[in-house]
Amino acid sequence: MRNQDFNSDGPLTNDGQRHGRRPHRGAFGEGHGRGGFGGPGFGGPGPFGGPMGPFGGPMGRRGRGRARRGDVRQAVLALLAEQPLNGYQMIQTLAERTEGGWKPSPGAIYPALAQLEDEGLIEQFDNEGTKAYRLTDAGRTAAAEISTKPWDAFNTENAPAHPEAIKAMWSEFRGLAMAAQELTRNGSKAQQENAGQLLADTKRKLYGLLADGDVHNGDDLR
Repeated sequence: MRNQDFNSDGPLTNDGQRHGRRPHRGAFGEGHGRGGFGGPGFGGPGPFGGPMGPFGGPMGRRGRGRARRGDVRQAVLALLAEQPLNGYQMIQTLAERTEGGWKPSPGAIYPALAQLEDEGLIEQFDNEGTKAYRLTDAGRTAAAEISTKPWDAFNTENAPAHPEAIKAMWSEFRGLAMAAQELTRNGSKAQQENAGQLLADTKRKLYGLLADGDVHNGDDLR
């Protein structure tokens, strides 16, 4: 039928609406037509997220990384060696320099600021009407001893081990997701059941790769 798709509940218009009804909300978002996976295509909101996706791919990190003890303190000194900042600006700057991987909470930043101030390494001042922090002479000496910036160390430790292979793998995954979307929209019940079995078999094979001795995996992916 022209300008209509079908699912098990009847005809859908191109925007996922059923005549006289609200759109169907299933496991993959509203509707099984356009946006059936939670938004138009696979770049919008939904289970596959934006360009990076919720799984850390195609080139994302494996979730948010962890900073070592003392890294917030070192980061404050290194940031203030560049320019005066307030606590909020420090949090935002660290998030920007690690692509969102490391965003210390106020509960981590402000106690570190208080400790550094007690040690005489930083001081508060009025920066054009806004309270900010800057290094003291002792703080500048301490900052100069930081050989590797904490955000650079974080990025190195949390970078993908094999970026080109990861990029290729997630490129294939996008194609697989698009094929699954077409089957969801236009496939018969038998085709969809067969597709589900194929995906289940593929999942088992992927875990089989992790079981090989050639693959090291430090995280439980299940």
